[in-house]
Amino acid sequence: MTILDNIIAHKRQEVADRKSLVPTALLERSIYFGSQPVSLRKYVQRPDLSGIIAEFKRKSPSKGIINAYAPVERTSIGYMQAGASALSILTDTNFFGGKNEDLTTARKFNFCPILRKDFVVEEYQILEAKSIGADAILLIAAVLTKEEVSQLAQFAHSLGLEVLLEVHNREELERTITPHVDLVGVNNRNLHDFSVSLQTSFDLAQHIPNEFVKVSESGLSEASSVMELRQYGYEGFLMGETFMRQSRPEKACAAFVEELKKLHVVSQLSFNG
Repeated sequence: MTILDNIIAHKRQEVADRKSLVPTALLERSIYFGSQPVSLRKYVQRPDLSGIIAEFKRKSPSKGIINAYAPVERTSIGYMQAGASALSILTDTNFFGGKNEDLTTARKFNFCPILRKDFVVEEYQILEAKSIGADAILLIAAVLTKEEVSQLAQFAHSLGLEVLLEVHNREELERTITPHVDLVGVNNRNLHDFSVSLQTSFDLAQHIPNEFVKVSESGLSEASSVMELRQYGYEGFLMGETFMRQSRPEKACAAFVEELKKLHVVSQLSFNG
């Protein structure tokens, strides 16, 4: 079994356990359940923001502990003050060290869209996402059929949530793409050997229909790479490890956004010249 297989097997059991402890009716009583979600798609496309979806991630199966001490409140507020377009909050506990309370904390202090980063395998988790204050969910093509993607995405939309479909290759993209998702994220990390290559995003860009917002994920550490990805039509850039490896992730994000702005000015001068 791959790490992803292990994660999904554990997740199915975890969800079954949570359903027995917290019934749907209780989730629907959350103060967030009746609120209007903020559009991740629109914020990523805002010209006054960076396009960066800044992630809060304590650890990962491949890298181990990344940052065990950064507080959610300070980091998430700092990300938004730095000019990030949105937040991504890991809520998987066993493999990523996150929890639902992390997202709820970020929600209390931020008005921007928040992506719940987890491994969604059934509708209960989407109700849960809504109840903890998320605006969007992640669906991972590698672990879902096209029918499951379509069904889960439609259910998310019925709750006002947007959907980011994550793919790793052209086969996953063509097998699972459906009009019911809002954004398509290309994960540059190979699931088998965990190597990272931005070439994955470059290669898949032309195969993603234009009605979907393109997002590049994983392996982004240089502002110049973001500038290059923009040339391929990418508007969103999901970044976590680059920031979280620093003692003050929000300051690393601010420095990155400033570098992006400088490169943008230089490119505009070159274009106009």
